Amino acid sequence: MEQSGWKDGIENLESFPVRVSASWVMERARHVQINIEAIKELADRWERSFNPIQWHNEVHFFDGTEKTLFWIFVLDTLNFCFWPDPGKPAWTVVYRGKNFSGYMALAASLKRAIEEAVPVTDPAFLADIDIQTVKWIFRGKGDLPLMEQRVQNLRELGRVLLEQWNGSVMSMVEEARQSSASLVRLVVDSFSSFRDEASYDGRKVYFWKRAQILASDIFHAFEGKGPGAFKDIHLLTACADYKLPQVLRVLGVIQYSDELARRIDSLDYLKPGSPEEVEIRSATVVAVEKIREFLEKRGIFVTSLEIDHHLWELGQKDEFRRYPYHRCRTVFY
Repeated sequence: MEQSGWKDGIENLESFPVRVSASWVMERARHVQINIEAIKELADRWERSFNPIQWHNEVHFFDGTEKTLFWIFVLDTLNFCFWPDPGKPAWTVVYRGKNFSGYMALAASLKRAIEEAVPVTDPAFLADIDIQTVKWIFRGKGDLPLMEQRVQNLRELGRVLLEQWNGSVMSMVEEARQSSASLVRLVVDSFSSFRDEASYDGRKVYFWKRAQILASDIFHAFEGKGPGAFKDIHLLTACADYKLPQVLRVLGVIQYSDELARRIDSLDYLKPGSPEEVEIRSATVVAVEKIREFLEKRGIFVTSLEIDHHLWELGQKDEFRRYPYHRCRTVFY
């Protein structure tokens, strides 16, 4: 199968559309700014080595086969929006006697489903899955938001895999020819639920958050071997969500206009695709690129994904929750 548009010669950092469009937005941003001096100070005090991205843990399924590839695809098809409405309890799941919330609860639920012989890696099962089954898979305390959209995403995943790759995730990954950037483009072109794009001042802006997470997860799960033997993982950017800008704001790297700061601190919802939301996400991508560049000048060579992971880990600490994250109900992050 030949997909139009995805094999377009992505060979260097400057040619990856996410990086290019985010930079374009920040050159015109009206609500969000990046503090270069804060980035310089941050690069000066960070340690010379980051904790390596460890994908293998108690909630990630891995058996080294195509089943793992499929499981990761299901995981990242649903990896978005875990925060509750005001006054509602956060969604939590008990797995093997431990409580998990957010992304970790998502992974724990899907691993539990494998152990309960729920065929979540069967494309035919997913193509016809109903909301009652999805609610059972993600049973816990509180409600997982955007449940109907999650059902639609799973159905699309099963249907497209059956129609275009005879149900084989391995065939799809192999079509990317060991290129993470090509896999991202292929996934975005094939699955609408991964087509994370917006418009700003009349120009299309690309984020592709979950598609990039998918490529990263495959790379790290298989430790850069087999289906994860991507030669260009360095081309991927930070995966713009709601946690990273929260951390970058605490660090003084991202700064909001007074009005936008008031809205975020008041837990006002931002409309998906609004100028403010697009600027926040673009600033996240560009800020991480600037951090990477300043670290490189100090002889510290890390990928944008490694910085992303480091910031996400910081975001799990209370000190980096001084400000709330921006609220935006979306299937893209």
